[in-house]
Amino acid sequence: MLNKVLIANRGEIALRILRACRELDIQTVAVHSTADRDLKHVRLADESVCIGGPRSNESYLNIPAIIAAAEVTDSVAIHPGYGFLSENADFAERVEQSGFIFIGPTPENIRMMGDKVTAKETMRAANVPCVPGSDGALGDDPDENLRLGREVGYPVIIKAAGGGGGRGMRVVHTEAALLHAIEMTRSEAQAAFNNPQVYMEKFLEHPRHVEIQILADTHGNAIYLGERDCSMQRRHQKIIEEAPAPGVTPEQRAEIGAVCVAACQRMGYRGAGTFEFLYENGNFYFIEMNTRLQVEHTITEMITGIDLVRQQLRIASGLPLEITQDQVRLTGHSIECRINAEDPNTFLPSPGKITNLHFAGGNGVRIDSHIYNGYSVPPYYDSMIGKLITHADTREQAIRRMAGALDEMMIDGIKTNIPLHREMMADQAFIEGGTDIHYLQKKLGLN
Repeated sequence: MLNKVLIANRGEIALRILRACRELDIQTVAVHSTADRDLKHVRLADESVCIGGPRSNESYLNIPAIIAAAEVTDSVAIHPGYGFLSENADFAERVEQSGFIFIGPTPENIRMMGDKVTAKETMRAANVPCVPGSDGALGDDPDENLRLGREVGYPVIIKAAGGGGGRGMRVVHTEAALLHAIEMTRSEAQAAFNNPQVYMEKFLEHPRHVEIQILADTHGNAIYLGERDCSMQRRHQKIIEEAPAPGVTPEQRAEIGAVCVAACQRMGYRGAGTFEFLYENGNFYFIEMNTRLQVEHTITEMITGIDLVRQQLRIASGLPLEITQDQVRLTGHSIECRINAEDPNTFLPSPGKITNLHFAGGNGVRIDSHIYNGYSVPPYYDSMIGKLITHADTREQAIRRMAGALDEMMIDGIKTNIPLHREMMADQAFIEGGTDIHYLQKKLGLN
């Protein structure tokens, strides 16, 4: 087992990793910016190192500073968490070249899945179902692009090969708008991702976002841990997630799960990963693979009883998976609400000092958060300050439990999106289940 892990992240995920390390008797090193000296995991870690100024590019994205911190603390491995450098193949490569263990996939796998064109080509070769569209990057022949648009059928969506997080996308409803949309997306892709390649997909009208969680070790073993529904999104950012996904049958789950496992084994994948699909009319269409731990890993843990971070640490230690596929059992239903420090009406960030804090509790209620009474939320990072998770025997009970937990939550001094979550737990369409990825956007009048 690893004996010392450097946690190259902040906030609730850094605290989550620290807790898993403690349970495995692994020493921890917390790196932090000058704005994060008072984070809970920094106080709890065995050692801490300040790696730079408050802005991300001065600290959490500063690769040389993170490597140097690992060297001076004699760490053996680096856990990137999610966000920041977690899907940066160059960082993973630097970590390994410097003699440390990267707790995640190989740099080659990260690079392969980070380019959406290469990812789709890889998945097609592995028989993973993909959205109809171009077989690769679009070329410069306008007639060929127009022909492809007619073949795929409008509406289509043009996507940046190096995009992510909802950026670098443009929906095209008519042939007349296609060529201009391709050029505009190429320009944006070059500016944002330093990669002008774009590709075309059929734009599905009412899809849901359903993702499959996998684990793979270095001994050729891989398993899937069911699916999550992450369709409740605002501007491509997930707000509420649940597991299992409403309406997905055990047969569908087994079929798509086996396909994902086979793809992992074909790639020689290691660690935790998530296959993201658009799901419409009972069909799965691959869109991308996240080569890291997901924010919403918690709900998979609740319905399976499997600690995903523990498994990451074991895999990085070279140990085989502790469970086989036939030992995976999905029990009950779990829901996660992302708690953001933001105005619930305008969605503008709301940094500041928390003057009064009371977390929800009770049976089947979990809080993953780094905040505490008197903590000051800095203005430099993502606005998510915690995750509220409930688990119950049925989906209806999980929703009711979440509604009660949200009513218990008290965070004063800053604004949060808790009022929005309370509203959604009483929303009839959400209660019925199966809303598409456009539902919340339309409800909020953001289209």
